[in-house]
Amino acid sequence: MKYGFIGVGNMGGAILKGLLNAGAVSRGDVVICGRDFVKTQGQAAELGVTALEEQSETVGVVDVVFIGVEPGTFPEVMPKIAEKYTPDKLIISMAAGKTIEFMEEYLGSDARIIRIMPNTPAKVGEIMVSVSRNNNVSDEEIQNIIGLFSTMGKAAEVPEEMIHAVIGVSGSSPAYTYMYIDALAKSAAEYGIPYEKARVFAAQAVLGAAKMVLSTDVELGTLVKNVCSPGGTTIEAVESLQDSDFEKIVEKAAGAAIEKSMAMSRKK
Repeated sequence: MKYGFIGVGNMGGAILKGLLNAGAVSRGDVVICGRDFVKTQGQAAELGVTALEEQSETVGVVDVVFIGVEPGTFPEVMPKIAEKYTPDKLIISMAAGKTIEFMEEYLGSDARIIRIMPNTPAKVGEIMVSVSRNNNVSDEEIQNIIGLFSTMGKAAEVPEEMIHAVIGVSGSSPAYTYMYIDALAKSAAEYGIPYEKARVFAAQAVLGAAKMVLSTDVELGTLVKNVCSPGGTTIEAVESLQDSDFEKIVEKAAGAAIEKSMAMSRKK
């Protein structure tokens, strides 16, 4: 199986590096294509893969095509992909706002298309990715792709109409989490811990808390209560957050991302 990556910027590059680091794909089976061929050659040399200059050429020599370009460039890129696309090839797109139906208009109603919504922790083997398919993709194929992504984190199939909610809860949420960690570290730094050390304390606490959530079916509200002692430090912080409508603020932020995704999908 040969894999082609059209666009190896932030998200496409993160997925490629994650798959290579996990040993899920062989370097000899990967070709990449970017807008700047000189830059792409440098990336290829660094990763130990092959660089190609033309998008159509890349599609022609692979079995699975990952499209990692910005949504705004799809009208330019999709005709080039369509030049060498045949229905025996699997297309995997990671662009927000570009629906399976939109891609079928370029590639044909018989095209095999999967749309994913990943996040950047792919770089460290902790991806969360949703996987959506059209009717031409078989159960076996979707399970193979879920298995591929599961080598560097977690993956789950969802209907395409749920992808907007996925963007809010996991696709975009690493950014909100970085802001939370930064705020914790800055607060600790004000009380004497060097910021860089405080950043490690905060990040490790978030990592541990996330692992606790994934290891149990206990309700999140109960997990919060389990950390709090009456009259203690944690309940003091939790009540301050509640007074500030912390949860509502986060819900509003995630909702803004979801609404933006829905608006992008309504545009051609």
